[in-house]
Amino acid sequence: MTFPCFTSSQTDPRARGKELGTHLRKRIVANLTGYGELFAVAGATPEQVRAWGERALDRSAAWAPSLADEMAGIAAGAGLDPWQVAVVNARTEILAGIDAVGHGECSTSVVLPQDGPPRTVQTWDWHDHLRDAPMLWELEPRPGHVVRTFTEAGVLAKIGVNTAGLGVHFNILRHDADTAETGVPVHLIARRILDEAATVEQAADIARSAPVSASSVITAVTADDAASIEISPAGVAVIPPDPDGVLQHCNHFLDADLAAGERHATERPGTYDRLRHLHEHVEELSDPDLNARALAMLAHAPGDAPVCAHPDLTQPLNQRWETLATIGLDLPAGRLRVHQGGPCQVTEATWQTF
Repeated sequence: MTFPCFTSSQTDPRARGKELGTHLRKRIVANLTGYGELFAVAGATPEQVRAWGERALDRSAAWAPSLADEMAGIAAGAGLDPWQVAVVNARTEILAGIDAVGHGECSTSVVLPQDGPPRTVQTWDWHDHLRDAPMLWELEPRPGHVVRTFTEAGVLAKIGVNTAGLGVHFNILRHDADTAETGVPVHLIARRILDEAATVEQAADIARSAPVSASSVITAVTADDAASIEISPAGVAVIPPDPDGVLQHCNHFLDADLAAGERHATERPGTYDRLRHLHEHVEELSDPDLNARALAMLAHAPGDAPVCAHPDLTQPLNQRWETLATIGLDLPAGRLRVHQGGPCQVTEATWQTF
């Protein structure tokens, strides 16, 4: 099985958004509906969700007007109001605002070898009822600069690469400073990095410029550099690789100052077990073969760290987690390699190159 792909032909942000919204209307509306169900289970009212979406749209327009225009275009194409598309893009901020918690989430490994391109892999865990949300999107924000991203229908970006030689992985974080006063969506930060950055330093500068209300970590990677950019209302920290070129991240802060406000220490202690698993399998995660790296991520609960997650169908909708994708960056080619599902389902034949 493969994820649906879409290549934009439009270069104007609003026109590009409208084209995407028109072609993927049903998928975008379904994604909005799925998030509405998730927010409701977590205790949010429709009035609150609309207010958060409108605020996210305002904050986005002030920080990145072209991206706000693109969301408005998506809404026009999909037959939605702009605030509804902003809700999907701000789902991390809304979940932080209603203090929704869970025990799943993503694990990322990057190794910079002495010879050869970076060796990266990530699992992307999310709620199982949203398994039809992911898509692959190619766009050209400016002439000659191509962005390819694994994202969700209606969301401007997530994990991705650009033809300037930079790629990003993406993990959610939680901090005591997270607030319901919705700021710039972290997914728009990832998109602006892909649109504008060619270096890790440029990516970090873009992250620092965004007034945020929720926490995430964007791991930026180039041919010879990498850093996990931890983003929080309490500040931005840049975590470099260790002396051996290894950089791994799960769902807790690594920066000592930001870690003082860590929320997952008690809410999602499994993140520490997953990071230990990555540390213990550095040799396999350094393999030039992506399939081998993905298999190194294979660990199931309860016996091992749940790097490869499967939903417990006895749990409520907001507590069912599934590894929906396994992803590696091919920076020399400016491409993503994506497997639909977790590492336990990986074979050489299941990778989708985009």
